[in-house]
Amino acid sequence: MFQCPFRYVHSHKTNSLIGLAYHMINFRLLKHLYLFSVVAQERHFRRAAARLGMSQPPLTEQIQVLEAALRVKLFERSSKGVQLTPEGTAILPAVQKLVLHMERLEVAVQEAISGKGRVVTIGAITSAMASLLPTLIAQVKVAMPDVKLAVIEIDSAEALTALGDGTIDIAFARMEGETGAAISTRPLLTEQLGVALPPWHALARQPVVSMRDLADEEFIMFPRRVSPSFFDGIVSACHSHGFTPRILHETRSVASQIALVGCSQGVALVPLGLQNIGGDTVVVRPLREEVSLVTIAVAWSNRVPDPMIEQIVGIATSTDVKSVAL
Repeated sequence: MFQCPFRYVHSHKTNSLIGLAYHMINFRLLKHLYLFSVVAQERHFRRAAARLGMSQPPLTEQIQVLEAALRVKLFERSSKGVQLTPEGTAILPAVQKLVLHMERLEVAVQEAISGKGRVVTIGAITSAMASLLPTLIAQVKVAMPDVKLAVIEIDSAEALTALGDGTIDIAFARMEGETGAAISTRPLLTEQLGVALPPWHALARQPVVSMRDLADEEFIMFPRRVSPSFFDGIVSACHSHGFTPRILHETRSVASQIALVGCSQGVALVPLGLQNIGGDTVVVRPLREEVSLVTIAVAWSNRVPDPMIEQIVGIATSTDVKSVAL
């Protein structure tokens, strides 16, 4: 396990100068780790030095200082360049992540000093991007004009990890239940489910379909690796009515589910609000039983109080969200 090679022992006699020196030593270590990451990318000291705008000897010397401090050899050197040692390979991912966070910190500090707004990164599933984010972004621009929102697409299964490692600040995904003490969630859209059927199907002639009527059907579902809570919710609903769903196809979107139902590839449990989405090739019938799931929730890290994130969450929870087939 990587540990900082410099230790600071606090005592009542410690003065501010020693504390300042301690922090300076840590910054020096961060610089050395950054230099290591560049050499690891370039696989060549001369190219790395040129990229860093410095001569090669000081770069080589500082890498040697880092190796001595860590008590490991990081590179194997040859006339053709350098290769990472097993130890260098082992610590590189953690160093790259550290460098990324330091770069983000530098940007945040520069923006704070210059008065420019903070960048808040939102991770969202496709349906949230279509149904919620356009309105949310417009409202945030009015209420928080100095804030910049960057949006990336995620699967629901990626949300907790991305929040935990700081890749995103807020997630909009299908999730409910236990998320861990460090993550807060609020449901934004909970929908009653119906069953999507090909129009020729015998059950399509019924105004209401019972869950038990679906026991022998082949299902089209989200894979669990994409949307764990949605998958588990549907499987649990089937189990509570005496059967395990036979999954024929797995898709990453409700639109794909609807399309496959239209191709007579099975049935799907989808939000009942999509009754008119299938045209002539799909019908969506209500279920006799109450089967509802959270289709969009907002989640954020609560490890450090962040009034800006909480304000955006507040705007999101007051936004009217409509179901979309994505």
